[in-house]
Amino acid sequence: MLESFESLISFINSMLWSHVLIYGLVGAGIFFTLRLGFIQITNFGHATQLMRISRQSSDDGLSSFQVFCTSMAARVGAGNMAGVAVAIPTGGPGAIFWMWLIAFLGMATSMVESTLAQVFKIKDQDGQFRGGPSYYMTKGLGLKWMGVLFAVFLIIAFGLVFNAVQANTITGAMTKVFQFDPMIVGIILSVASGLVIMGGLRNVAKVSEIIVPFMALAYLLLAVVVVAMNIEKLPAVFSLIFKSAFGWQEAASGGLAFAIAQAMKAGIARGLFSNEAGMGSAANVAASATPNPNHPASQGFIQMFGVFVDTIVICTATAAIILLAGDVTTDQDGIAITIAALDAHVGEWGGLFIAISILLFCFTSIIANYSYAETNMLFLFNDNKKVLPPFRLLVVAMVMFGAVAKIGLVWDLADASMGLMALVNLVALIMLSKLAVKVIKHYQAQRKAGVEPSFIAKDFPELDGKMEPGVWEK
Repeated sequence: MLESFESLISFINSMLWSHVLIYGLVGAGIFFTLRLGFIQITNFGHATQLMRISRQSSDDGLSSFQVFCTSMAARVGAGNMAGVAVAIPTGGPGAIFWMWLIAFLGMATSMVESTLAQVFKIKDQDGQFRGGPSYYMTKGLGLKWMGVLFAVFLIIAFGLVFNAVQANTITGAMTKVFQFDPMIVGIILSVASGLVIMGGLRNVAKVSEIIVPFMALAYLLLAVVVVAMNIEKLPAVFSLIFKSAFGWQEAASGGLAFAIAQAMKAGIARGLFSNEAGMGSAANVAASATPNPNHPASQGFIQMFGVFVDTIVICTATAAIILLAGDVTTDQDGIAITIAALDAHVGEWGGLFIAISILLFCFTSIIANYSYAETNMLFLFNDNKKVLPPFRLLVVAMVMFGAVAKIGLVWDLADASMGLMALVNLVALIMLSKLAVKVIKHYQAQRKAGVEPSFIAKDFPELDGKMEPGVWEK
């Protein structure tokens, strides 16, 4: 029975990641990059400026900074530390190049999906903003069935499978470094996760706002130290990444096409798992913000910057730690690769640092993942919050399952559920692309005129009757 299930998941992943999504994600990223005039380059400085004025919140929604930290809590976790470690043995060092590429293109895609999430957000019965792909599929496209399909995939992916992946990574680190019993780790994780998620989205945002900046800066500082210690090896590492990305090392042995395909598949899959661009996940929390300036596109810029930090900065830091370590990681698996690499650089305390980092990174990912799933549970059940307590128990149970599960199967499940989510979302983004581009250019035109951008609903007659009353009129 288990073998049949594993074969089915393997077949789904093969179809999605060997064919459909590689073209879909890259194609959508190129399309939005061109339509928006390489916005990830031309407006990158503006995105960083918005981060400095993004702490203002209201009773209606979270501040843009809280939303940024919550989305980064979901992004920065197993994908950055264990995912990179999985990608390199699977696709070779060249997988890192394809991670960079999908992140660059994904910045434009993330801009679009987060902007649309803001346009079609609603207020729930508690006065809190909510939204995401399920909402823009239903309101923007009038396709409720598509919204339901996406919500189901997201709940499976983020509410259940991804949390098992994060718990699995934490357990792997704690077992390797401290020799803890996986069952004990799972119980502690389950209890801690349950205590936070019972408080809902605002509680998740408050915890993320405290932990995320601290843990990201500490990890990056250590990576800088490692690079400085091995600065003479850095040119060779970059050369290795580019040669492997295009199969130049394998060309002599006739394995060029296979090598490129493996690098692309590993890099794009692990890159998407890390930064989530185009998947539609971060758009769920992006809709919860009270943006500053008060325009949907301002939250798009914030999320675009988040993709850059996650993959171009943090994943690259992990890749540098691993590749600069040489061959010391060849007999390791998953997060153990990152731990062995850091041990080789700084001594045994490196493993301790990674274990603590993984605990913080992945724990915040668990609670942020839950917040995405909560929004979609409320979408499916028409804002009926009675469904949340039993769902929270199921989430906690999946954390426990992940702590003791087989690592390969958990990652395969994550890839399948993530791929199906992304596929549905990409179709919706293309269908709504004309509107998204118009909203973003509306923002840019006001900036060019020297006016603080503000969303003016009457400038978008195509949205009549589609937006939630009382959300944008004021």
